Amino acid sequence: MQEILLSLPYFGSISHFKELVKPALIKFENEDNYQKQTYRNRMFIYDTNGKLLLNIPIKHLSKSSPKQHQKYKDVQIDPEYKWQKQHWKSLKTAYQTSPFFEYYEDELAPLYQKEFKYLMDFNYSCFEVICGCLQLNIDFYKTSEYIPEPKNAFDKRELINAKIQLQISEYNQVFMEKHGFLPNLSILDLMFNEGPNSINYLKEVRG
Repeated sequence: MQEILLSLPYFGSISHFKELVKPALIKFENEDNYQKQTYRNRMFIYDTNGKLLLNIPIKHLSKSSPKQHQKYKDVQIDPEYKWQKQHWKSLKTAYQTSPFFEYYEDELAPLYQKEFKYLMDFNYSCFEVICGCLQLNIDFYKTSEYIPEPKNAFDKRELINAKIQLQISEYNQVFMEKHGFLPNLSILDLMFNEGPNSINYLKEVRG
């Protein structure tokens, strides 16, 4: 079976999830270094003012050792900020009028009520909730070592880079008439607007 290597994001963009619905064995990268400005700790949603960034604050390494690399799996969430309350409030404000927000609200809310120490643990929990909401049965496992250039898998780890701009097919969005279509937002945007049809959409645009 085809193998696809992906990094694990905070919920993940639509381009990330279109890889996950392919008939393939998914490998999540657990041994890479943490990098800034990626979907590991951020996602973009659509609110009344347009594209909105939601960012999870993390604990950074000491400034006395700026060249030291930190493994993604070792990155801790900074508990000093009330980010969970703010993120959930932003999601409710942005999507409470969407067709399917109430349909998934009870499954998502606990993620923003439980305290998580490690970013990767929180992201795996987000991934599991999305799979449950969309009834996705994904065969996946986690890497045990970092391989710069894998030979036996399609390397899609670059999709974790938030700077990559990808165009995708349009679907209905809450504020589309006000700001137009915004492509490749968080999977939550697709799910709140398309509900169970999200899987069909992802399969059609997977390419």
